[in-house]
Amino acid sequence: MNKKIILLIVLVLVVASIFYLEGTKTKAVVLTEDVEVNVTATNIYDPVRAASKGEKYQVARDLVDPEGYINVDNISISEFIGEKVVLVDFWTYSCINCQRTFPYLTKWYEKYKDQGLVIIGVHTPEFEFEKEYDNVVKATKKWNITYPVVQDNDRQTWTAYNNRYWPRKYLIDIDGFIVYDRIGEGGYIETERKIQELLNERNELLELDMVGESIIIVDVDAPKYSQIKTPELYFGYEFQRDQLGNGEGWVPEQVVSYEIPESIEENKFYLSGDWKNNGDNMELVSVEGKIVLKYNSKKINFVAGSSGVKMVDVVVDGEALDSIEVSDYDLYELADKDYSEHLIEIGVPEGVKVYAFTFG
Repeated sequence: MNKKIILLIVLVLVVASIFYLEGTKTKAVVLTEDVEVNVTATNIYDPVRAASKGEKYQVARDLVDPEGYINVDNISISEFIGEKVVLVDFWTYSCINCQRTFPYLTKWYEKYKDQGLVIIGVHTPEFEFEKEYDNVVKATKKWNITYPVVQDNDRQTWTAYNNRYWPRKYLIDIDGFIVYDRIGEGGYIETERKIQELLNERNELLELDMVGESIIIVDVDAPKYSQIKTPELYFGYEFQRDQLGNGEGWVPEQVVSYEIPESIEENKFYLSGDWKNNGDNMELVSVEGKIVLKYNSKKINFVAGSSGVKMVDVVVDGEALDSIEVSDYDLYELADKDYSEHLIEIGVPEGVKVYAFTFG
């Protein structure tokens, strides 16, 4: 074959490969320097103070391309550097751990918003239905959240902060440094003390009045984690962690007919009926079905929803409890007993999607 023809063929193949690779690249979040807030662009910038803080703390990241805004038209973290203290709260609305922190967050906002504190809720969804703007708006109204909330549906801000937890709170001081990081529930007194400390630093720099030392105490039904023996359980095949007890297992995007075996293990859920295996949930497609679980905890909740109102029957340790009305995609409490082993049987009607069990 002519060398020129061979060379031409090779050139065509190379060009085609380049176009193919470009077309198949996945979109990744690239954390460039401009994601960091600019700590020098303020009227109170002090290079000595900034250098001292820079040895101990990271510079805050800004919000990255929010998909939606609630309680505000637009917002960034950068706009508050040199002026305010910012609390960034990562949450998602069906998370029971997040829900138990809302009473503190809302009261801190009410107490300190006129003294220099800004709270920004970054709503980073775990399940697909939590990406819906109207669902998030409904959740903010349910929990009396009036501070700004941004939607982080693609987890870009989550990734910028290298976060892996719901809930998680970061406190950013007036100079733009992340000086406090709280994972999970609890630590409310410690967190409020830090808020007061940062506000007083801010107010001293701006020659404003100091904040008081009173602490908010909220009656929250916090769980005894050491007595909860069952982990969160997920129904979607994308979340599978060997938690489905049926031998039929997960079959992605297929309808599977499940039967509950005679013997069941603790901390695994078992199904009967025909269930569509979806990425983040299972949907009952037969007229009726059942979920059975041996769990060890006081409270049991499930994340579920339906396109219409459905009544879910609940039996715990042989005792029939009040049926649960399931409609909106949300977290529902199924039972509240004592810290010990229990057997729950849930009668599910057609059309209900179940995402997860959580415990408290």
